[in-house]
Amino acid sequence: MLVRFWGTRGSLPVAATASIVQDKVAHALLAASGRSFADIEEARSFARSELDFAISGTFGGATTCVEIEAGDPANGDAFILCDMGSGLRGFGLDAMRRCAAGHARVYHFFMSHLHWDHIMGFPFFVPAFDPNAHIVIHSGHEDAEEALRRQQEEISFPVKFDWLRAKIEFRTLKVGETYQIGAVQVELMEQHHSHSSFGYRFTDAEGKVAVFSTDSEHKLDRMEGEADVEQFFRAADLVICDTMYSLADSVSMKEDWGHSSNIVAIDLCHGARAKRLALFHHEPVYSDADIARMHAESVRYEELTREHDPLEVLCAYDGLEVSL
Repeated sequence: MLVRFWGTRGSLPVAATASIVQDKVAHALLAASGRSFADIEEARSFARSELDFAISGTFGGATTCVEIEAGDPANGDAFILCDMGSGLRGFGLDAMRRCAAGHARVYHFFMSHLHWDHIMGFPFFVPAFDPNAHIVIHSGHEDAEEALRRQQEEISFPVKFDWLRAKIEFRTLKVGETYQIGAVQVELMEQHHSHSSFGYRFTDAEGKVAVFSTDSEHKLDRMEGEADVEQFFRAADLVICDTMYSLADSVSMKEDWGHSSNIVAIDLCHGARAKRLALFHHEPVYSDADIARMHAESVRYEELTREHDPLEVLCAYDGLEVSL
């Protein structure tokens, strides 16, 4: 199983401004301390190996979209996607390239919920205009089709939903059921969020498990009621978890906003004996330096509270690939 992150921000897309880019360049020049490079590859090697990621790269600004590659695409296994945030546009362009090389034109989407930042990429999803594509949209919400059609009404978008040429179908999944969809078994869990959200647990034929759990609020003072979440996360090889806020933000001015903190995510993964955690759904006002600082604090907190095997704490960014 391979997990690709196409969009990792929450709420709305963000882009680096000119001043942010200039600041990164200035810090890189200071770190280079007058040295020269023979060619661009040598300069890139310096950036990768000697600069902090918050300077040499970026966590990105696209909203939620995660690809789960399972099975064997050469044997006709379908694409598997979680959510349709603005990161879906980049995935769609890459998928068309892969389809031209022989990948099946079948797309299974699993929707956490229907808020705009999680569906806004669909009108820009190029395979939706491919008459040979088959798109299946799975959700715990019975009104998923209504939400996607509504955002393409004329008052909001110039291309109507009915103008899309792919075969598109909607399937409502039920909590407590296990579904074999493509190369994975899928289970879902209802979560704490406005209009509800759903987490998904994907298990491939080799027993590898990836959990996608975003837009869910887990409160620090109510952790005794989270046994069902720990069970859902149990022994997962990777848990992609909503860590939008710092602990201070989550318990103060942003309480009841439907999101969680890095600290709570680590506690849940420790209780579940999960192997890896990906911090996810980054707050749009947080800079790359802010997110990198939260990641470092998370790694340290995991070390201090560890009682069993280590939990590897990753920080998701647009373009990250994780092999399970």
